Amino acid sequence: MTNPTPDPSVVLDLIEAFRRSKTMFAAVKMGIFEFLEAGPATPAEVSSQFDLNLDATERLLESCAGLQLLTADGGRFANTPAASAYLRSESPDSMVGYINYSNDVLMQLWTHLEDAVCEGGPRWNQTYGFSGPLFDSFFPTEVAMRTFIMGMHGFGTISSPAVAEAFDLSGYRHIADLGGATGHLTIACCERYPNLRGTVFDMAKVLDVAREQIALSPAKDRIGCVAGDFFTDELPKADLYAVGRILHDWTPEKINLLLGKIFRALPQGGALLVAEKILDEDKLGPVHVQMQSLNMLVCTEGKERTLTEYRELLTRVGFRSVEGKRTGKPIDAILAVK
Repeated sequence: MTNPTPDPSVVLDLIEAFRRSKTMFAAVKMGIFEFLEAGPATPAEVSSQFDLNLDATERLLESCAGLQLLTADGGRFANTPAASAYLRSESPDSMVGYINYSNDVLMQLWTHLEDAVCEGGPRWNQTYGFSGPLFDSFFPTEVAMRTFIMGMHGFGTISSPAVAEAFDLSGYRHIADLGGATGHLTIACCERYPNLRGTVFDMAKVLDVAREQIALSPAKDRIGCVAGDFFTDELPKADLYAVGRILHDWTPEKINLLLGKIFRALPQGGALLVAEKILDEDKLGPVHVQMQSLNMLVCTEGKERTLTEYRELLTRVGFRSVEGKRTGKPIDAILAVK
């Protein structure tokens, strides 16, 4: 009796997975979701607007409908609520910047994943002919930097409220978010805890964008900005520091330097809130965290870690209590108390 043929569905799905991503990337890059926000349109109207081949436009729109990014009714296509929220530059929840970064940059880096695995390092020099710094090399204009930062802001608005709710932070008085970007985590924490004040600490070129987002928050009067580099400059005074998607960028040696600096700056009883994806203890999941860890391999010096690994990093510099929680969102939360 012959063995039954294994189900090929997992392999077939992965063969075409990149096609689904690229379909969305292309439609975003071309501005199709921006155009359709004004109202439903036919393939002919879309192709005319962007000077596209009609047959190819029909296939792209039909595929976006199949991916549940568009709806189709009577030959006219319209944005789904998710497309309106996340796939348009003008939306406050836009992920367009990060989507374009994924399309234009990350996909190229990922073509060298085999070399990254062989050599154990990022592929910037192999792909683009430079090793950094990333912001100066890839975001040379304010528009490019702003688009990327706002793309990351879209991710932040999904996860930061859940990170702010993961632990009771009501006993703290001032949070300083190091590398805080648009301030989405500081904003979420200050909106949840009315007695909390906040400081967004990041590069000067980023803080203009942060101030715009802070101005939209009901907690705006309790949030300020300070420019600086968390590795080299003095940290703002606070009894609660935060690092969101920062530690996964660096080697253990650099993490140790940063955590030690934070620990020394904290008063007794102060704490550090870490917002990162957390791997399962056996590192066999979640898949989205494993994929991000490979992404860090081709992009940075860092990787994703388990709670035990983060606890070891934090207790090594002196933190006495480290607790982690899954948030149910793309980013999880860890609280370390001095």
